[in-house]
Amino acid sequence: QVQLVESGGGLVQPGGSLRLSCAASRNILNIYSMGWYRQAPGKQRELVAAITSGGRINYAEFVKGRFTISRDNAKNTVNLQMNSLKPEDTAVYYCNAGAFSGYWGQGTQVTVSS
Repeated sequence: QVQLVESGGGLVQPGGSLRLSCAASRNILNIYSMGWYRQAPGKQRELVAAITSGGRINYAEFVKGRFTISRDNAKNTVNLQMNSLKPEDTAVYYCNAGAFSGYWGQGTQVTVSS
């Protein structure tokens, strides 16, 4: 099992930025899809962004133009740069390996509030 540890969450004002990072415990070269999901209280967990080992990216519509996902297979990390944050972005953000049925980190809280 690959262990995933997220970092970078916190409290930010609307319009601000955060950079989330996910560190994997082992090589991720053979994991086809790495990504970020989020879950707000009382809501379903939803895809934010995913990136394949070949560099193909899938963004949720609500983050296009604001968030950027990147993957460094040599460092076994996946990052999510979040800009122009909105209160509705408030959620626990989870790193994922292997798509929805794969492995998950413990999550990091992102709170966007003035």
